[in-house]
Amino acid sequence: MAIDPVTLLAGLARLPYPDIDPVFFRLGPLALRWYGLMYLFGLGGAYWLIKARAAQKQIPLNPQQLSDLVVFAAFGVFIGGRLGYVLFYNLPFYIDNPLKIFAVWEGGMSFHGGLLGVCVALVLFCQRRGFSMASIGDLAAGAAPIGLGFGRMGNFINGELFGRATNVDWCMVFPQGGPDCRHPSQLYEAGLEGLVLFLLLTIINRLKAPPGTIFWTFISGYGVARFFVEFFREPDSHLG
Repeated sequence: MAIDPVTLLAGLARLPYPDIDPVFFRLGPLALRWYGLMYLFGLGGAYWLIKARAAQKQIPLNPQQLSDLVVFAAFGVFIGGRLGYVLFYNLPFYIDNPLKIFAVWEGGMSFHGGLLGVCVALVLFCQRRGFSMASIGDLAAGAAPIGLGFGRMGNFINGELFGRATNVDWCMVFPQGGPDCRHPSQLYEAGLEGLVLFLLLTIINRLKAPPGTIFWTFISGYGVARFFVEFFREPDSHLG
């Protein structure tokens, strides 16, 4: 049987999706998943950056207050992000399987829910500790792209939130995406929302812009990056 050379070349052009075990480390019944590890990397990087920039901007955060800030922000991101995903993305499934709400290692976080959650957490932190919301918001926003970048890498390893079907040379066939070759849109988001946005906010930080500038630049920059990636990202079917 003759093989169409065009079809053969198209098949060779597809990048194989890396066969990565979602579990990074096992110890008896305990398992550390790549998805959770990415969040740990994101939190660790954010903690380090906030500590360095707080000292640079002479914001009087002692070690205990710094730890409290990161804990407040982490709880805001996780609780808000998870509830946002459950309520707006797949509510019928979680009504039938309520215990799955706590299975965050399987993926499923909403950025918009996480943003709302962390904003509430930062307001509570500032009220209880007597800090300016603008200065603390700048610290948190400047570190947020680290978490976003690692989070999108976790999405890629999980094979979720993949892109639209395409025939570009770097397309991939995802296990949960059917037979179509698709944009690795998680990597686009990791690059734009993570690396590019981080570099932009770092430049603004060095320019000593007025308080609140970094926070609002982050919000605007994320919106622009997400708008661009939506052209390549597979629409969420459960949102209609």
